[in-house]
Amino acid sequence: MDLQAVSRDIRTWATELGFDEIGIADVDLSAVSPDYREWLKRNFHGEMHYMARNVEKRLSPNRLLPGTVRVVSARMSYAPPTAPIAQSDPSLACISRYALGRDYHKVLRRKLAKLAKKIADAAGGSHRAFVDSAPVLEKPLAEKAGLGWVGKNTLLLSPDVGSYFFLGEIFTDLPLPVTSNKVEPLCGACKACINICPTGALVEPGKLDARKCISYLTIELKGSIPIELRPFVGNRVFGCDDCQLICPWNRFAPATQERDFAVRHNLDRMPIADLLSWSEHEFLERTAGMALRRVNYSQWTRNLAVAAGNAPFDKTLVANLQTKRQEMNDRNDSMCIEHIDWALERLLSQNR
Repeated sequence: MDLQAVSRDIRTWATELGFDEIGIADVDLSAVSPDYREWLKRNFHGEMHYMARNVEKRLSPNRLLPGTVRVVSARMSYAPPTAPIAQSDPSLACISRYALGRDYHKVLRRKLAKLAKKIADAAGGSHRAFVDSAPVLEKPLAEKAGLGWVGKNTLLLSPDVGSYFFLGEIFTDLPLPVTSNKVEPLCGACKACINICPTGALVEPGKLDARKCISYLTIELKGSIPIELRPFVGNRVFGCDDCQLICPWNRFAPATQERDFAVRHNLDRMPIADLLSWSEHEFLERTAGMALRRVNYSQWTRNLAVAAGNAPFDKTLVANLQTKRQEMNDRNDSMCIEHIDWALERLLSQNR
């Protein structure tokens, strides 16, 4: 079998399916093992306990899926048609750009499954697609596959497209030729991402203390957001893009061609007060099929309360918080009540 030809076909099929680029890596992640283990030892993963499970499988893809000898790493852009900008109006909710459209898991998984089938039909073998669905260290694998380098903000960066993209993988037992053109790190002396991080979560180049990261606080954390960090969360109600917005390499990010990633429900310019007026039914209905479902209604309300507490005084905002407080009281949701009370105190103190 001409595996070089198969590799070329995989690239062609991937492009036809909407992927921007693919690369092929071997399964040796021994080079990143010490850093990953040290990150866990420092408890930088916080309450993301799944990151500390199946460590050996994360570091050895052939243990996760026996027989795997190569990983096809695929990249798909989600950059909007115009350059992403920070939501500077503190009365509007700020949602991370990746979560404004259809859930990327659904989009990439469907396309990767089609790509895996094409490979199997053409060359046989065993192939399995992953999109955040298993213990896979996708960034080190993508770096080995030549799709970029892991930058100081811990994201994968490409000199061609910046960092506004999703990653997915296909594990295969075909000994495909690995990608030879690796990308050298190009951050240089730049520390813009480290300097702009609102909570100081980037403790050193390439080292993230997730416990301070706003994406972690608003998505992964299930309980109360530490009171000392709440003012730094600002109006961010789901994730944070600051370290991407400041990155010089994102000036070159081309717009995505994937219509599923278009903004839904005007969520890129929605007032915090309006979102607070959503019932649980409205939340579930309007976020169906979106990555926003990574948080439940209680977390969503908690996040909105923090954003409200950081917003300028507004009678509608106060009224909606008070209404939401009664709803959360009826639900016996003490976490939300505590965050709402914090927000009301901050808002009302502005008007005394």
